[in-house]
Amino acid sequence: MPKAVFIDHQGGEYEVDVPVGQSLMEAATDNMIDGIIGECGGVCSCATCHVYVDQAWLNKLPAADDIEESMIDVAREPEDNSRLSCQIEMTEELDGIIVRMPVSQF
Repeated sequence: MPKAVFIDHQGGEYEVDVPVGQSLMEAATDNMIDGIIGECGGVCSCATCHVYVDQAWLNKLPAADDIEESMIDVAREPEDNSRLSCQIEMTEELDGIIVRMPVSQF
């Protein structure tokens, strides 16, 4: 099963198994990883699952659509590598993906 690595703002690393087809937001909330809230349940309407995707993985993801882009604009401290983890669906090719969480989602 593919794995994802979540790194909190203090450097703590959490490696979790993520079934193919599951979003990183669902994997984080299922594994009780602090820092990913997913308040809207994964429908791209709250930005409380904001993450910074490690540069090595960015080109392996499909581009963010207009809705995700508009939600990232309201996320706290967005950067060029910001994505919503509810919009990142795990694939075999993403095995080992690394995402960092912001200090706060609000």
